[in-house]
Amino acid sequence: MTTARHPRPAELQDTSIDEIAETYVRKFGDITADWEAFEDAKLDGYRRAQHRFIGGGGSGKHDDPDVIKGGSFTLSIMFVNPGEGNAAHTHEVEEVFFVLRGHLTVFFEEEDTGRRLYRKLGPWECVSCPPGVIYGYDNDSLEPVYFQVMLGKGKPETMGYADDKLYENRDGHL
Repeated sequence: MTTARHPRPAELQDTSIDEIAETYVRKFGDITADWEAFEDAKLDGYRRAQHRFIGGGGSGKHDDPDVIKGGSFTLSIMFVNPGEGNAAHTHEVEEVFFVLRGHLTVFFEEEDTGRRLYRKLGPWECVSCPPGVIYGYDNDSLEPVYFQVMLGKGKPETMGYADDKLYENRDGHL
């Protein structure tokens, strides 16, 4: 006989492993790409698709019935075509980008001067963006990029865009 060395959360105390396996497994082929996951994704230069696995991520779509419920983090895969990216923004928690395929240019931006510092990432490379630091990314390569995104909270706020107009409308896609 085997013994679980850590207790299950209260909501899973009487749940069978069959139900757990059904509820906590999500496959990429079953996910519909969300091209309207973010307010800035409506704009040329920022078009991208989010594939949600665990939680809604920074999209704010936390009521998506098809995702695995986010506990203390979220996980999604982003697809970004060449010439696209996302607007400079912050989050209240750390955000990690882990490149799976293609190349991604990440930038960090100084709040007062707007100066940007760029770092190129390739497959199996990552960046951890601290809370409150302005950053973003661009796909300035010739091929699409797929990368994993994790946020350090089960239901994070939508992006805190650095641009005032984008920030005012940050929930417009919901």
